[in-house]
Formats: sequence, C-alpha cells, structure tokens
Amino acid sequence: MKLSLSSSPHQRVRRDTGQVMRMVIYAMLPGMIAQSFFFGWGMLIQAFIAVVSALLIEGVILFLRKCPIERTLTDYSAVLTGLLIAISIPPTLPWWMTVTGVFFAIAVAKQVYGGLGFNIFNPAMIAYVVLLISFPAAMSLWLPPATHAGITPSFLDSVSLIFTGFTTSGYDVTQLKTIADGVTMATPLDTLKTDLTQGVTYTESLSKPIFNGGFFDAAGAGWGIVSIAYLLGGLYLWKTRVISWHIPGGMLISVAVCASLLHLVNADYYASPLFHLFNGAVMVGAFFIATDPVSASTTPKGRIIFGAAIGFWVVIIRTFGGYPDAVAFAVIIMNMAVPLIDYYTRPRVYGKNVSKGRGKPQ
Repeated sequence: MKLSLSSSPHQRVRRDTGQVMRMVIYAMLPGMIAQSFFFGWGMLIQAFIAVVSALLIEGVILFLRKCPIERTLTDYSAVLTGLLIAISIPPTLPWWMTVTGVFFAIAVAKQVYGGLGFNIFNPAMIAYVVLLISFPAAMSLWLPPATHAGITPSFLDSVSLIFTGFTTSGYDVTQLKTIADGVTMATPLDTLKTDLTQGVTYTESLSKPIFNGGFFDAAGAGWGIVSIAYLLGGLYLWKTRVISWHIPGGMLISVAVCASLLHLVNADYYASPLFHLFNGAVMVGAFFIATDPVSASTTPKGRIIFGAAIGFWVVIIRTFGGYPDAVAFAVIIMNMAVPLIDYYTRPRVYGKNVSKGRGKPQ
C-alpha cells in the first residue's frame, strides 16, 4: 500500500510513503544527535537494535502472510517505528526489552490490523506503554545528562550495559545515575513528581541539580536542548508540508493553556507551561508521534481537536496520574476517539440538506 501526500490543489509533487517516511527520519536527526550528545551512545545503539528488529519481525510476518516483502520493507515505516521506540526508551534498557517492545509495535499494533494504513493505534506508543507497564523500574532508569554525570559511559560501555547490564568497568545503571557530587539523579518529570508528593514546592524543586543549567530554568539540563532540536525538526516537516499545523499546534497550545491555568491556581504545586513543554516527550509527540497519518484524525477540525485533547490529557495525567510522562497514554486514548472525531467534523457535502437529512439539493 502506498500513501500519497499532496498539500493543496496547486501542489503537483506527490510523495509516496517511502519519501514521506524518509523526510520524517531526516527531521528527527537533530533531536537524535542532541539526545545522544547529552545521554550517550546508548540511544544510537538502541536505534540500531530497534530498526533491525523491526525489519526482521515485519519481514517474517509478511512472509507468513504471503505478502510482498521488499516493497513493504522499503517504505521505511518499520524503520521509523523502530527509531521512535529508540528515542522514547532509556538508552540503557536491556536489549531484549527493546526487541519485546518492537515485537508488540510491529506484530500486534501494526500487522494484526492488516499492516500500514489499517492500524488504529500508534505502533511506537503501543510498544512504549507495553514496556512501561511490564518493566516500570527499567523504564525509569534514565542516565543523567553528560554535563552532570559523574561517570560517562563510552561506546563499548554502552554496548556492554545494554547486553550484560554492566559496563566494561563493572558499573550498573544505578551506579551510573550518581552525578559528580554523589547525588542520584532522576529525570525532571520524576524529580518534580517525587518532590511534590513529599511536600516540596515547585520552585524549591527547580533548585535540584537536574535543573541547574536547564533551559529557561524550567527544563532539565539537556532535556530543553533536546526538545528544541525536535522542535526544529518538526518545523522542517511543517515547512515542507509533510505535516500540517493542526495537530502539533493544537497539542502545544493545549499543553500551554492547561498548564498555565493550573499554575495560576497554585504556582507552588503545579508546574509552569515551560516545564511541561520542554520536558519529556511533548515536542516529539506533537510533531512526530501524534501526526501519524494512519492513527490520527483526518479532517482539519478533527486534527485540531485531536491535538488539543492529547495536550489536555498530557497535563492531566502528568499532574494527577501515576506516570510522570503521559504522551504515549494521551495518544493512545485519542487514537480510540478518532472515528468519533472524524464523524462529527467531516466537511459538509456541498448541496446536501443537513437539516432534513435526505441529501436533497438546496
């Protein structure tokens, strides 16, 4: 199956699925480079594992289904799914967990429904949620950014850590999470959520080492730069008309508005809009995940509603739920609502008498 993209009635260049997927991958490169700079080689190693696993799993399933293998594997959809999984999981996650997530993404969330174009859920987010629910401890073990780390694993250390659980020097992930001053560092979202449950105010939490040197004093060190890099990649996709503004615009505005309202109610307890926008997977989610053309809404009004609802759920789940980041859950929740959104936002057929419902010309 091939998907084509045409931006307007005057756009003569039509892109097939492979071209669109490649452009999305290119747009991800700035974020991936920034992510690997701050969090080490592990993300690139995970990307290799995830992409190879995705291609092998999809190839086997296509063979069993007696479907064309080469044409499907060269549309780059499996490659993109693997990369989205790799940038979403901790760089030190054991290799077999990564493969497990990829299996659920390709075999269950994609191929069970008939392959590309028929899946109702975003495959990468299904993989993330399965891993988060099944292995919550491992999925929370993010290393501190290189600017704050006491021990920075080399390439060989990262390979050894992913495949054996220890670096070549014998350190495990828990020991690597200790920063230079001996404090064990968590992610900004984990740090804030833990602090708030212990009576620490939002402002006091920002004084923690993870926020020292952070972007706008609200994004954790390294995390803000990574978010900006993915934002630039997303703007490239919008500029080249690979995606429209509706979903990312609706999602980012919704996150900002919802977070602002809560922050105005109690600035000591609710995080600022900048904190929500530049920590976690909001930028990746807005431009690279929620915009999936298969599982997202297809009407212009529906896309705005879809994106805005995702932004709403991100803030609500982060603030009142049990998980620090909520992009995957928010996307999957709204994937289920897409048929309903499209039904009520589809454009009116010209000449149809809606009030009488008989389709007679007016």
